[in-house]
Amino acid sequence: MREPRTLYWKGGSLYLLDQRLLPHRERYVRCRGYRDVARAIREMIVRGAPAIGVAAAYGVVLACKSSGSKKTGLETRVMEAAEEIKSTRPTAVNLFWAVDRMVRLAKEAKERGLDVYETLLHEANRMAEADIEANRRIGEYGKGLVPDGATVMTYCNAGGLATVGYGTAIGVIRAAFEEGKKILVLVPETRPKLQGARLTAYELKRIGIPYKIITDNMAAMLMSRGEVSCIVVGADRVLARTGHVVNKIGTLGLAISAKYFGVPFYVAAPLSSFDFEKRPEDVKIEERDEREVLTFAGKSIAPNGSKAVNLAFDITPPDLVSAVITEYGVYEPSGLMMLEKYAPLDTE
Repeated sequence: MREPRTLYWKGGSLYLLDQRLLPHRERYVRCRGYRDVARAIREMIVRGAPAIGVAAAYGVVLACKSSGSKKTGLETRVMEAAEEIKSTRPTAVNLFWAVDRMVRLAKEAKERGLDVYETLLHEANRMAEADIEANRRIGEYGKGLVPDGATVMTYCNAGGLATVGYGTAIGVIRAAFEEGKKILVLVPETRPKLQGARLTAYELKRIGIPYKIITDNMAAMLMSRGEVSCIVVGADRVLARTGHVVNKIGTLGLAISAKYFGVPFYVAAPLSSFDFEKRPEDVKIEERDEREVLTFAGKSIAPNGSKAVNLAFDITPPDLVSAVITEYGVYEPSGLMMLEKYAPLDTE
């Protein structure tokens, strides 16, 4: 069965698969300008750190397109777009990495007298292709950690829908499955947006990997019964200096349970998700609209006037992480700074 594309560029516009409608309907949203992209990121039409990063890069392209490569005010327009796009989701590092890279390339192209629009479009296309390649390499490095006959738990959605294609955590599971290993995937529903039940299950069904959906609060009990071979999750930001992992809220709880019950806990993330500067106290954790917690399928589930806390991410310390799987190999959390040699100097 053909896999839907998370995003694609056609005819001067960016098309994004509207993940709010999955698994019941596949519809693409056309982004004609950078504000369309910013809205799509903010409203989670597109989600997942790698996919957000590439979408953001195309958003800068659209800002350049609307200005024209040789018009005055191009640099101001690009900077305005960059700031608006970067304000949409404060936690995922891929967003900032991609936008800062595009801003730098725009300045360089203008100084060298190149067509800025074509330069940026070429780079955004390259980012999209590189993301898929990185994910496939993550799968190749990680598949050996998944034993034949394993019951693997994942979390949220770190598959093709969270990337341009193939996936990070799901990429590891997928590579093991494609090698011929028998695998069952346990999919926590992942409240409040149900990315596990809606999106990960949707992907696994299309790929043909057996899965079972569980409630989030069932995970520890299954581990206690020895019914989980390992856990593989993605990451929105990996803090290389300390080994901490920032990911979807609930990841920390899974990691604590896994440590207690002796279940290997793996994180799969591309280099674009790595932060080589910040420490946990420097990371802004996104807080989303409390209505996401107080409602379900558009209907209120709490008494009128109720308040809610809606943290979108948590931070897992390195002593709870068995290994981090990257496109450059498998690393212990204490050795992640070694990857800095592969990181391009793109941020300002």
